[in-house]
Amino acid sequence: MFTRGSLVPAEIYLNVAASGLLTGLVYGLMALGLSVIFGVVRVVNFAHGEMMTVAMYIALVLFTAYGLDPLVAMVPIAAVLFAFGYLLQAGLINPFITRPEHSQFMLLVAIALILVNLQLIAFGPDAQGVHTSYSFDSYALGPLIIDASKAYAAIAALVVAAALFAFFRFTLLGKAIRACADNYHGALVVGLNVKHLYALTFGLGAACVGAAGAMLMVVIDVTPSIGPAYTLLAFVIVITGGMGSMPGALLGGVLIGVTEALGGLLFTPSAKSMFAFGLLVLVLLFRPQGILGKKTA
Repeated sequence: MFTRGSLVPAEIYLNVAASGLLTGLVYGLMALGLSVIFGVVRVVNFAHGEMMTVAMYIALVLFTAYGLDPLVAMVPIAAVLFAFGYLLQAGLINPFITRPEHSQFMLLVAIALILVNLQLIAFGPDAQGVHTSYSFDSYALGPLIIDASKAYAAIAALVVAAALFAFFRFTLLGKAIRACADNYHGALVVGLNVKHLYALTFGLGAACVGAAGAMLMVVIDVTPSIGPAYTLLAFVIVITGGMGSMPGALLGGVLIGVTEALGGLLFTPSAKSMFAFGLLVLVLLFRPQGILGKKTA
């Protein structure tokens, strides 16, 4: 065990940074959902982390009841979260789009509190996890020792993120959603069903966080109380990368993942969040719009 002030070989730093990078890619996918929702709908989802814990508990139930690997269950879980997000936007959030921001804030905080307490009632406060056939496997790549669970989760995160990027860039529906984000009134004038497209966007953001939750299930244990912490982490990542920037969300996730990992090694794991917020402060000081964000007029 390495403690503060001890001599740590360079290989240890390299391995910890690599582990943080892999975890950061999953963080980035989680934050990508928040960035997509804000970038299009202009609503800040204060229930984002709580929706992720919903996905984690679904993965836990599917694994416990049917032995379904969370990385395989990721697809149906993302579909369930998509439906939940679509209905949530269409039924509850759409009427609040034109209301003051504090009304939106109170609505989504209320949803977050409801989700946390429902999870407490259903699953209790204790941490629960899954142990897959590869939970203790690792791969040696030169000086690197790569944890198999984190590697598989990171690869899955890259695949999902690439699919989302392709959807927005190459499909007609994705281009219509981008048009709504660029010019709300123009989209209405040309006959786009903006409310439906907003609900689709919220569903896609929820699907991203659902997939990320299934991926994290093979890496960490779940409790209802981690939801607010991951909501805050998603905000840190999105602001660091740039609000509304999809590439920025992934970059911010990687930076936060590596920063937390190295900070936990150099000092103490309980202080890793301090370094993530330290990075956020530096970004806000020197580039307030975020690393890949665009300046507003």
